[in-house]
Amino acid sequence: MSTGWIAFFIGFFGSVHCIGMCGPLAFAIPTLQSRWWLIVADKLVYNTGRIVSYTLIGLLFGLIGRQLWVSGLQQGVSLFSGMLIILAGIAKLYHMRITHSRLAAKAFEPVNKLLALALRHRAGHFIIGMVNGFLPCGFVYLALVGAINAGSPLAAGRFMFLFGMGTFPLMLAATVSAGFVSPLVRRRINSFMPYLMVCLGIWFILRGMNLNIPYISPARPSAGNLICH
Repeated sequence: MSTGWIAFFIGFFGSVHCIGMCGPLAFAIPTLQSRWWLIVADKLVYNTGRIVSYTLIGLLFGLIGRQLWVSGLQQGVSLFSGMLIILAGIAKLYHMRITHSRLAAKAFEPVNKLLALALRHRAGHFIIGMVNGFLPCGFVYLALVGAINAGSPLAAGRFMFLFGMGTFPLMLAATVSAGFVSPLVRRRINSFMPYLMVCLGIWFILRGMNLNIPYISPARPSAGNLICH
């Protein structure tokens, strides 16, 4: 499976979680439209804003990943990323509570204030969607691990774009219908997520081991020949 499909499926399955976490925010965005197709258009614009932000973040993390490739640290980063994802999946599987540090909460405080300001002044669905794309989310973090391992800014931006496109169908349906996925369905799919995370972590570890297996564990390029997938 290519990295593009992996990004898409992280977004698709992760969007079930996002409906419960970010859905209420999307429902709270005021709309002045009365016709159903104009309401759908507003939600399309909102979700497009999210994807634009994901892509921009991907480009930024791709710059970091590029430096890691140049420095020859990509293999170690892939192995370390895989172990972290597996540990996070096991923690989720056994319902271990992982709390956010006060430092992390402080770091995202400006984004929360900006979002509140945008909602208060009805900044528009696209702007609110873009701000929402910068809010902390576990599955965005998971996707960014893939982006930083992509090897180049463009590849990382593409990875995050496809992640955003994966979130698009369910988030659009949920924001339009305000209840597309029932809590029972969300719980059942969320129970599957830790296994997906463990499998993804194993893939990152195999990728870092350079076993010369196409797509799964490609061989490390020789010095001076940087290959970006």
